[in-house]
This record gives sequence, C-alpha cells and structure tokens, in this order.
Amino acid sequence: QVQLVESGGGLVQPGGSLRLSCAASGFTLDNYAIGWFRQAPGKEREGVACISSSSDGGRTFYEDSLKGRITISKNNAENTVYLSMNSLKPEDTAVYYCATGDDYCSGSRWDYRGIGTLVTVSS
Repeated sequence: QVQLVESGGGLVQPGGSLRLSCAASGFTLDNYAIGWFRQAPGKEREGVACISSSSDGGRTFYEDSLKGRITISKNNAENTVYLSMNSLKPEDTAVYYCATGDDYCSGSRWDYRGIGTLVTVSS
C-alpha cells in the first residue's frame, strides 16, 4: 500500500528556514518521481519542486518563482524526500504535500499524495 507522510511544518518567522520531510512506504522510492506541492487558503494548488526517479536521471525541477530558496533532495536508504526552504515569506504559508505516480516529473499523474503539513510564516 502506497503511503506518503509529510512532516516538518510549523510556525516560522519571515526570513526563517524549514526542512519538510516526505516519508514513503509501499513502493521503492528510487523508481518513482516525488513532487512537492502547496495550497494556500483560497488558492489553487501550486507545484513547488520535483525529483525524478533514478531511471530518469534523478533530475530536479523547481517552480521558477521559488528557485534559489528551495532544494529538493532524496535519501533512498531512508525512503524519504526532503524539501528545504529558506528566506521564507508570509506568502509561503500553505499546506505542503508530496505526491507520486510515475517515474518522471513533467506530466506525471500524481496518483498518490499525503495529507500534507502546514507551514505558517508569520511574525
């Protein structure tokens, strides 16, 4: 059974940093792409970052507006994908969740997703 569990969210001051975790189970992490998404209240879901499978080169992709502030990484031994974020802004406040479905990022079906972790950026 595919399962994705996010953690690491919380309240952080503007300019601060967080590292989110996506713990995967029920499948071999290295064979699938993992995407991070976020959804703020009243807004549509937004893609944040993605890392493809090893067979697809383990390529990373980032939302243009977030480049330079976020890094996606993967630890296959721990079956975990991380999203490191720095220089956080109030507009980064959202529920962040991870998803998987195919071994590539662009056009992936994202059949499975976690319930998310809330990130609140506020002073």
